[in-house]
Amino acid sequence: MRKLPIIHATRDVGDSHFLHVEQLDLEFSNGERRTYERLKGSGLGAVIIVPMLDDDTVLLVREYAGGLGRYELGLPKGRLDQDETAEQGAERELKEEVGYGARRLKILHNLSLSPSYMTHMAHVVLAQDLYPEKLAGDEPEELEVVPWKLSELHTLLGRDDVTEGRSIAALFMAREYLAGRFPRT
Repeated sequence: MRKLPIIHATRDVGDSHFLHVEQLDLEFSNGERRTYERLKGSGLGAVIIVPMLDDDTVLLVREYAGGLGRYELGLPKGRLDQDETAEQGAERELKEEVGYGARRLKILHNLSLSPSYMTHMAHVVLAQDLYPEKLAGDEPEELEVVPWKLSELHTLLGRDDVTEGRSIAALFMAREYLAGRFPRT
C-alpha cells in the first residue's frame, strides 16, 4: 500500500481554473422562487473509460483521490482537451493512465455527477481490442493498473477503496452492454 501524500495546507479559493460557482435565480411553475448554486465546469466534458483486456477482464487504476484523502480503485478518466472528441479523449487518457490504446471505442452513455448542483457530464466509453502504447500523462505518480474480472463485479463492490459512483455505474453499463442487455446505438 502506498504512503498517502502529505497535506501541507488547505484553503478556500472560490473559483479555480476549471470550476466556478454560479447562482441561478429560478421561478417554478407554481410561483415559488429560489436561488440555486451550482458548480459550473469548463464545458469541455470528460470521459470515463472501461478498458477491456479480453471479454471478461477490465483494467482498473489505483490513484490518489484528493477529495477523500486516500487511494481509490476505479476506471481511468479525464477531462477532454480543447477540440477533442470523446473518442480522442478516451484514447489519450487510456494511453496516459493505463498504457494501452484501443482499436475499438464505443460511447455507451453519458453520466452526470450530482446534477442538482453540478453541470459536469462524462462520456462512458467502452475500449476493446487493446494494444500496448504509453503516453506521458499529467499524473504526479505512476498509476497502478489492476485487472479485474467483470464476472466478479459483485466482489469489487464490497471493497472499501471502490466508492466512485461513475466508475461503478460505467462498469455495470459495460457489463450489460457486453451481455447484450444494454442496446445503446
